[in-house]
Amino acid sequence: METTASPTDSRLPLHLGGFTSLAAALDYAAGGRTGYNFHDGRGQRYATLTYAELRARALELAGRLSGLGLERGARVALVADTNPEFIRFFFACQYAGLVPVPLSASLHLGSQRAYVAQLRQLLVSCGADAAMAPPAFLGYLTEAADGLPLRFLGEPAAFDDLAPSGEELRPLGPDDIAFLQYTSGTTRFVRGVVVTQAALMHNLTGILRVGLGIRPGDRAVSWLPYYHDMGFVGFVLAPMASQTSVDYLNPTEFAKRPLQWLSLISASRATIAFSPTFGYELCARRLRREDVDRLDLGAWRVAGVGAEMIRPDALEQFADQLAPAGFDRRAFMACYGMAECSLAVSFSPLDTGLRVDLIDRRRLAESRVALPVDDTPRHAEVGRFVNCGRPLPGFEIEVRDEDGRVLPARRCGTVFVRGPSVSPGYFADAAATAEILSPEGWLDTGDLGYHLDGSLVITGRRKDLLIINGRNIWPQDLEFIAAQESEVSGRAAAAFSVSGPDGEELAVMVVQCRLVDPARRAKLVERLQTAILREIGVRCAIELVPPHTLPRTSSGKLSRAGARADYLKRLEGAPAAEACSPRSR
Repeated sequence: METTASPTDSRLPLHLGGFTSLAAALDYAAGGRTGYNFHDGRGQRYATLTYAELRARALELAGRLSGLGLERGARVALVADTNPEFIRFFFACQYAGLVPVPLSASLHLGSQRAYVAQLRQLLVSCGADAAMAPPAFLGYLTEAADGLPLRFLGEPAAFDDLAPSGEELRPLGPDDIAFLQYTSGTTRFVRGVVVTQAALMHNLTGILRVGLGIRPGDRAVSWLPYYHDMGFVGFVLAPMASQTSVDYLNPTEFAKRPLQWLSLISASRATIAFSPTFGYELCARRLRREDVDRLDLGAWRVAGVGAEMIRPDALEQFADQLAPAGFDRRAFMACYGMAECSLAVSFSPLDTGLRVDLIDRRRLAESRVALPVDDTPRHAEVGRFVNCGRPLPGFEIEVRDEDGRVLPARRCGTVFVRGPSVSPGYFADAAATAEILSPEGWLDTGDLGYHLDGSLVITGRRKDLLIINGRNIWPQDLEFIAAQESEVSGRAAAAFSVSGPDGEELAVMVVQCRLVDPARRAKLVERLQTAILREIGVRCAIELVPPHTLPRTSSGKLSRAGARADYLKRLEGAPAAEACSPRSR
């Protein structure tokens, strides 16, 4: 490993994508000085892996992997912890003609037993022939693989002890699979998205040239997990494909000390960093005046936001607090994408900040029309949705109704996309592929949104939509009301529907709060129910739960489906507790 941080200037002519494969992209980047840098929770750099060193070490390891006698295209499962070894193994697979499969390195999914079960599910799903985990995760992976026909499993050192084959390497090329990306499982069973070299290269080129407009002097900082598409494609593969240096903070360390992310951006004079809304919100909650005084965020030109519904209020608060540190709110860049499209579908324009569309929420719920309204005082009847920009070159986007008819501007429906970055489907799952991909190449994203002046506005997930008494109710509307209460923080509520005794759908919202006094809890429930009835026009069961109760996906998104499942379990197991029947609410 290098002992000094990789510089910002690669000394190579800037080559923004356009490569035929990941191996070809690394071959070019290795001619420069840039690379990956790894920092601990206190901001201290503990490792640097330049692209030149990465290529040399990946080629050496590829020879050892070839000695396992695996067929070309065999899957190698890699626990995707944020460290140099994962990246080395990923690119070794590229040179050895093997397909890497990043696995979650997140234990916050639940118990250790649940994590082991998830690992086993993924190993079986991808048909892994070999698997690697860093020492901290090796025990879990070994338990998960018990009885499975893997050719080899171990930590990096065990692979380094393998004898090289001595055969000529045949790297993965333009017609091959680059890797399998497992979805975060927010609303459906996790499935392995097939990411081809051709689709990935096209998407990276669009991201670098159009979305980010990479220029000399750019540098990135990321805390995003490697097992999520935005963290991996956006901040491992895209920097390499543009010869850009990047500094990493482990997601677990970010959760403990989110301000280290800002400190790294400040210290490295980084120009590009992305996060879901909750990351910005977490930083804003922890900020003190003395923290702002020591930061210099004047170089940060692209503050990307995506991966979940974008909440403009939280971002505006972040910008207000950090303006004295040089943060320019015009740096905010909203984007939209998904693993099934390699990563990105659309970007808002550079240097324009958030563009928020104010619409009549009631009209949207009743007729699915995004009727614009004036900038009135913020309340639940005014929806604030962020414009996610125009699609990248090569993408077509349609918004369709339930009957498949293409809708005009400001009519809300399901978003469909088509283009060269779209995946050919889910690995070894033709039925699941047929559910979301038409023979003509149109991908059903499952997201709801509408067109606006050639741009795309996302309003939510189709499967999260509540249908109460024939009305469409967005869960975000209910959760917005909860967030206005002082006892409830911004991401502490999940709304969904359940079937009542007569088969009718009933609205439910689970709300995290720290209140323990029964009288104060009862008053909070009453206030929420009154506000929802007044502003949304539906009755809603409210369950109060302790902090950290609501489930999240591996990428940190709120899982409404998981919250619903947990609620029903509590309802069955504790009828006398506060998780009582919706009708009694």
